[in-house]
Parts: sequence; C-alpha cells; structure tokens
Amino acid sequence: MIKPETGAPEAAQRPMRADARRNYDRLLAAARDAFAAYGADASLDDIARDAGVGNATLYRHFPSREALLDAVFRDRVQALCAQAEELLGRESPDDALVTWLRALVAHVTTYRGLAAWLMSTATGQEQSPASCQELIRAAGKSLLIRAQQSGAVRPDVGTSQLLRLTHAIALATEHTPGEADQLLSLLMDGLRMQTAPPPGFSPAT
Repeated sequence: MIKPETGAPEAAQRPMRADARRNYDRLLAAARDAFAAYGADASLDDIARDAGVGNATLYRHFPSREALLDAVFRDRVQALCAQAEELLGRESPDDALVTWLRALVAHVTTYRGLAAWLMSTATGQEQSPASCQELIRAAGKSLLIRAQQSGAVRPDVGTSQLLRLTHAIALATEHTPGEADQLLSLLMDGLRMQTAPPPGFSPAT
C-alpha cells in the first residue's frame, strides 16, 4: 500500500499569524504564475517581488527551490498518489503501470523545465518522506512491484531507473507531447517479460 502523505512544508504545518498566511498564499500564487510563464527555473527573486514581499520572507516560508516546487505541486502529486492507489486494483498490472506513467509524464510536462529539474535532482540522495519526489517514488514503486510480482515486468528494473526513464521521456517530448505515448509504449515493450518470476524473486528497488 502506498504510504499516505506525512507532512507539508514546515511553514504550512505551523499555525500562522494572519499576515504570515497572507504572505504564504501570495508567494504560492506568484510562484504558480512564474513557473507557468518561465518554467521551473523561474527567478525566486522575481517571485518574491511579484508577491510583494522580501527575499527573506520567501526563504522563511520556502528555504529552497525544492520546497517551493513541492508546495506548488503538492495537490497534483497527491492526485497522482491517489490514482496509483486506485490502479493497484486494476486486473492488468502492466496496464495499470503504463496508465500511471502517462499521468506522471503529463504532470512533469505541466511546466517547462520541470522534467530537467527532476532529472538533475534525482541522484539517489535521501529525500524527505513528505517531499513530492518521495511521494511519487512510493507510488511508482507499488505499481512496479505489483507488475513484477505478476510476471508482467522484468524483475531487474528498479523504481529509480523507471522514474529516470519516464522523466527522460517527458524531457524529450516537452515540445512534442504527442510523441510521449509512443515512447512510453516502447519503454513498456522493453520492460515486459514473458515468463513468470523465479522462486525467491525479490524486485529491485
């Protein structure tokens, strides 16, 4: 089962004064507009200015670009996790996996540069259990392991490898999204296997 979200950015967890909440909401709104217009590497200084606050206020609420991106994308990532949970009940595990990967590509290509940013940060270092990247990883891992245990997907592929390949497809089709399905089909062709997993099977992670 996919682990439920265990937290949000610290600033969003603590009770806020009314003025702090207003600043937090303004920063999120400005960040959404900036990421939509300029991509995931939009200037944080410009975001603070557009929100009408100083840089210190931005960093007090969001100490890093990752923290800000996590807050902006949290609703979308929660929806991806909920979809993965639902797909775990689908009869065909490999179809469930590719359906979710399509949804992941659609999410990653929402903002220009997001796929490249995710690939540059997905280097295997520890992530906060509540971070969007870790939530996505947990959702993908559940679907991948189920597909491997059914014998539909080869057992020597790990979650990190699968997500890197999916992010690469998103990056390659950022300007030609119509090609993503074909590339995902090619990816699944490479992942599928015809024989059942051997006794004592332990999936890669």
